[in-house]
Order: sequence, then structure tokens, then C-alpha cells
Amino acid sequence: MVSAILLAAGESRRMGEQNKLLLPFRNSTFIAHIADQLLHSEAEEVLVVLGYQAEAVQDVLTGRPLRFVHNPDYPQGMTTSIRAGVRAASPNSQGYMICLSDLPFVEASDYTELIRTFNQLRSESPNVLVRPAWQGKPGNPVLFSSEYRDAILTRPKMEGCRGLIREHAECVRLVEMPNDHTLRDIDTPEEYERFLSDDAPLDPARGTLSK
Repeated sequence: MVSAILLAAGESRRMGEQNKLLLPFRNSTFIAHIADQLLHSEAEEVLVVLGYQAEAVQDVLTGRPLRFVHNPDYPQGMTTSIRAGVRAASPNSQGYMICLSDLPFVEASDYTELIRTFNQLRSESPNVLVRPAWQGKPGNPVLFSSEYRDAILTRPKMEGCRGLIREHAECVRLVEMPNDHTLRDIDTPEEYERFLSDDAPLDPARGTLSK
């Protein structure tokens, strides 16, 4: 069992006054589009960690089979949201897929490929860490074996899980992906405008911008 933990508590300050998670994206919103991709993947549960403007974010996700986790400590940094999600995950979970809300191009098939690879590798090495890569460059999300649960919950540094990845580099397995989705983030108004620009190609299947 793999639990997908979608981090949606941050203030997205680099986007300016707008809450990035609520911006339009492919006939939906950032956060709803990402949640839908996770729900269509092979993750066995999807948890959404809320903090900043929690009520507004939860409202756009209404009607989906998601588990919501409220993190009152979100101003202290991403680590608090990761801990909240891991703490709330099913005790039967054997892995935690830490999903970022600034990677809207990752598709259900990408998440599923990572989950399947994780399950295969974990049967061989219980301490495995799985991370996607494109042309050798590592991206996100990262999948942690449940063997790291205590380490995640007790880690004092507010740096996400980067420190754990560095400390257990010998356990990291990079999965070369067929696309660059796990590297393409949108953090600033300029990046968002480029996505919306007229030169973004039209995806006939979606009838929306495919950039």
C-alpha cells in the first residue's frame, strides 16, 4: 500500500497575491487537477495537507474521495506538512509518496509508474527511496519506505526531506521517466503566464493548452 501525501498548506508566496492552488489550470484548478491525477493513479489513499486558506482549498476539492489533514504549523515550513501527512497515513501503508502542489504536469500514469517501481524495489530492499529523473536530473515526487516513518516524524530540521535523502543516498533509486513532467514546476506569475501564452500548443484531446 502506498499513501500519496499532497502538500497543499503553503502560502505560494512566489506567486504574489494569488493563491496558486486556486488558479485555473486545464478547465480545473491547480490543486484539483493534481488531486484528480493522484486519484486516477494506483495510490491506495490520497491525503491532502491543508494550512493556508484551508477552507477555500478544501472547497474546490469537494466531492472527491480524499482525506484532509489540517496542519496548523504550516508557517514553520514544509517539514510540518510532511509530518502531518505521514502521521495521518494508514498504519498499513508501506510507502509515502510526497507530492508537491507546484508540479501540475505530472500525470496519473507518471505517479503509477513510480508506485509500481517502488513496490517492486521495496520487495528487494525495505529501506528503498524512489525518485523520478529526466535525463539524469532528479525530480519529484519522492517515495519513502515506511521504514523512514520515525525518522520523518522526529526530524528537527525544517528542510523537507532533503536531509534524509542525502543521509541515505545509498538507498535512493532514480527512475528514468519518459517525460520531464516531474521537473516542470510553476511557481511565479511569469511561469504561469507562459503556460497561458498564445504559443502554448493546443492539445486536441483536451481542448486546452498542453504546455
